[in-house]
Amino acid sequence: MTSTDTSPDTELYALPWMVGTLVARTAETPTAMTLELDVPGWRGALAGQHVDVRLTAEDGYSTQRSYSLASAGTMGLPGVPPDPALHDSRIALTVQVVDDGEVSPYLTEDLQVGDEIELRGPVGHWFVWQPADPHPVQLIGGGSGLVPLMSMLRTRRLAGSTAPFRLVVSVRTPTDAIYADELETLGGDVGITRVWTREGPDGWTGRVGRVDAAQLEAVCFPPDERAHVFVCGPTPFVESVADTLVDLGHDPERIRTERFGPTGP
Repeated sequence: MTSTDTSPDTELYALPWMVGTLVARTAETPTAMTLELDVPGWRGALAGQHVDVRLTAEDGYSTQRSYSLASAGTMGLPGVPPDPALHDSRIALTVQVVDDGEVSPYLTEDLQVGDEIELRGPVGHWFVWQPADPHPVQLIGGGSGLVPLMSMLRTRRLAGSTAPFRLVVSVRTPTDAIYADELETLGGDVGITRVWTREGPDGWTGRVGRVDAAQLEAVCFPPDERAHVFVCGPTPFVESVADTLVDLGHDPERIRTERFGPTGP
């Protein structure tokens, strides 16, 4: 099984809490919302990083969750100065509602344009893609595990990278598919494979079911091309996909995983 970045991020303790103001809300699906936030002092991010969001109630009770950045990572882009003051202060988070969750229902249902939340970041240096890297990149996402992978795709486009990219994205039904329209615009430049686990779109004649070894072997970069592989989604999905890739001959050192459970990534 491949390893994932589970150790505490040492820089986390030096990161200040910042205040982000909601400037736009976009419904991706009936249960997922993209939140665009203006964060003064934001220093940019790498594609694949995340932020911590903290909510504090009037009685002082506080709770926090981690959310992957959906926006393009501006750090390390050609022509973008490293001065934090010159980075775009807007970020995007796509939040999937978790049943009985403390944070996601508030963010997707109650938070309105003009409201403020606390956040800190960017966090994480394991699950990231550098736009200067020319190697092939294989992205595999389950459900809202597509979010950090979308950051990589958006960064690639913004940077003008010609690194070969392929994406496998697995969701239950078309109703659950986030970024559906934007992914259509990437289809000519990025090899995209849709996997529907419960029901395909109208007129769909392909298979319906979970990602399996035969499918991964057919649509992913072959092991001898030594692609960087990023897998994100629920823990069972990530473990199954990563183990299958290793069985198919992919180098475990080139597979990076990020998983999430009921409390977030």
